[in-house]
This record gives sequence, structure tokens and C-alpha cells, in this order.
Amino acid sequence: MLNLTKVKPPDINAIVNFTLPLTAEERTRSRHKFTLTDGKEVFLRLPRGTVLHNDDLLTDENQNNFIRIIAKPEPVLTVVAHTPLLLLRAAYHLGNRHVPVEITPNYLRLSPDSVLRTMLEKLGLEIKEEVVPFQPELGAYGGSYGHHHSNS
Repeated sequence: MLNLTKVKPPDINAIVNFTLPLTAEERTRSRHKFTLTDGKEVFLRLPRGTVLHNDDLLTDENQNNFIRIIAKPEPVLTVVAHTPLLLLRAAYHLGNRHVPVEITPNYLRLSPDSVLRTMLEKLGLEIKEEVVPFQPELGAYGGSYGHHHSNS
């Protein structure tokens, strides 16, 4: 089993041995065993609180193997509004519920939830069900949960 202990920033020139598609929730796991598409097992032994992002590189202690993280498409609700204020209002209400949300200037994205969907529709927002990579915000107090990279 390959033990992955270091996170490196995205590098399009890196020679990658494998890719590891992970959902948003899986990208928050710092200690976990995953199986690659070829059946090979890898074990994450990353610093607690590490959050992985699309295109991050993981490597072992000797930096002999590099694995690229891919944001795996997953079911989400994509929320769009007719006005920026309406989208801001939706972000406010979702934030009050401490829901992981991907925030962009044109849409919000969250995991499927029928109660939240109903609330957002009552506010006048349009909701689309999609299967796409989900990359929620880390939160205002993300200090140790931020995108940390070691140079070693």
C-alpha cells in the first residue's frame, strides 16, 4: 500500500503516476484508505485539517510517486437568481444553516437537500440538479483547514 504524506500545489509539468477522483467530502479526509481505478490501495496520512483541491498533487515521503487529485463529479443543486441581491440572500440563508456551499458570482452550489431546495424555491431562486465537481468554500475560520502546501 502506498502511504501519501505530502501535498504539493498543482503542477501541469509533474509526472503523475495515478489520479484519484474524490468528492468534496472525501477531499476533507486527512487519514483514509482509497482504492485507485487499477485496484491499488493508497493511504492518506496528511496533517489533520488538510483539505485537498482539484489538481493538487499527493506524494509519499520519498517523493517517488505522484497522484493528482481530481474533483469527482457528484450530485449537486446549482442555484441561480435573476438578480445579484437574490443570490446574496440565498448565500446568507445557507450560511445561517452552516451548509457547505460553492460560491461564484453567477451561482451557488450545494449538496442535494429537499428542505433547502424548498426554502430556496420559496425565495424565488431557480434550482438545477446536476452531476459536476463540487468545490465548497472552506469557511471564515478555515485557518488550519486552508490550502496548505509544504515545500519539502
